[in-house]
Amino acid sequence: MSQATFHHIPEVLKQFNWTPQPAAQRLVTEQVDAFLKRCPDAAQLAHRMKDQTGTRFIDWIDFITIPRSADIRERLAETGFISQPQPQAEHCYIHPGAIFPGIVLGESSNLQVGIKVESVMDFLTAMHIPGGATELHGEPLGQFRMARAFKGEDADLLAVERHGWRGFVAPRFDALKAVQAQQHLERFCLRTRTFDDDADGFIQTNRLVDAAIADLGPDWTCDLFFNAERRYWMQRNRAAQVQHGRQQRLGLGWANHDHHTYRSSREHFPRLVALLEKLGFVCRERFYAGHEAQWGAQVMEHHVTGITTFNDVDMNGEELLGDFSHEGFKQSRDRLGTVGLWCGLHGEAILQAGMHHLEAMFDWAALVEQLEGRNIRTMHPFTTFPYLKQAFTEGEPWGVDETRVDRLLDRGQITHDQAETFMRDGAIGSHLENLERNDGFKGFNQQGVSDIISRTDPRKQRVGKLHGVGA
Repeated sequence: MSQATFHHIPEVLKQFNWTPQPAAQRLVTEQVDAFLKRCPDAAQLAHRMKDQTGTRFIDWIDFITIPRSADIRERLAETGFISQPQPQAEHCYIHPGAIFPGIVLGESSNLQVGIKVESVMDFLTAMHIPGGATELHGEPLGQFRMARAFKGEDADLLAVERHGWRGFVAPRFDALKAVQAQQHLERFCLRTRTFDDDADGFIQTNRLVDAAIADLGPDWTCDLFFNAERRYWMQRNRAAQVQHGRQQRLGLGWANHDHHTYRSSREHFPRLVALLEKLGFVCRERFYAGHEAQWGAQVMEHHVTGITTFNDVDMNGEELLGDFSHEGFKQSRDRLGTVGLWCGLHGEAILQAGMHHLEAMFDWAALVEQLEGRNIRTMHPFTTFPYLKQAFTEGEPWGVDETRVDRLLDRGQITHDQAETFMRDGAIGSHLENLERNDGFKGFNQQGVSDIISRTDPRKQRVGKLHGVGA
């Protein structure tokens, strides 16, 4: 790419420049440490989280309530927090440039920490807390539930369940919508994913999403859709099944998710982006891994649910400068990159293949050691910064449909030897990603992501016994 070209780089490529926020991290850590000293049961839970799930208490926190004062307001402003009032939380502060829990300023000396869970009922059951011994706010099957789990010395631990709702008081309960939500979740979980023409798959998926949005709105629909997506992915990934079971024994579920990764063909990439935008996502930074890697990505974020997607596609550097997420790619490509070949072998991630991986937040070293004890190995890490650590579990090989292999062979996109290997051994399908974030760092390691994409190219894999079923 010429130097002159770089003078015309679109603003979208300069817009997102995430940096570590150590001062804000110190503020949050101080409040959490003070809370844990005053609530021994919560401190014990924090130990159990690390020892039994390889996760950190701080990564599960949804919000922290601390006493209001002029000093704390000043510290919040100095460290990058801004006011974002919510129902029943007029003095709520969030950090737009980092990943931190919300800070709510209260009138009493009581400290409160709300931790994210997928189900308040599951959490209370796992903690052996009877319903009569706690205060429950919000109805089952509603958009928001909260319950006090532990009480310390002027310190309460709350379990928080959200379904497309950012407030601190449950919206008016609507029994009809509650039933409709379960119906739409079932439809997402049971949706047809394999079609003779993938374009028909996008049409059908959009119909399901449109129907849910008409009943529930985009935020609740988004929460339900990705609940179903995680379920489908887990069916085909043993590491996910094991880790989810470990977390669910504490009643936590996947509430520590960081981002969901989809792989797409060049042909259908704008359709994937349009579907996500319909659900309420907005485009964030773009990635390009370099000339040799020949792939890029569009990061998207849903600000209400807190869900982020990382959407991968084969592309070149010049295409990064255009609006490839909406306008697509004008040039066709005969040679498939890592992402295109994965889609050729398994299908579109949003359809028959399912997600390539879910990345969740962990204590990185603890998870590696604990999964090793369950005979789940971790690949060499592709990011080892002080503020960001990342590694995949070893890939789950999937069987490959013969018609897909024949199609790739007829197009000259794989060799006869590669076709025989894929039919005999299958091809790597999915991973669980182990991620640790520090200092609130919200971004990704572009160079490291390029490396791991290269190392997960099916043409470079030596796979043995198959796990899961073919797409």
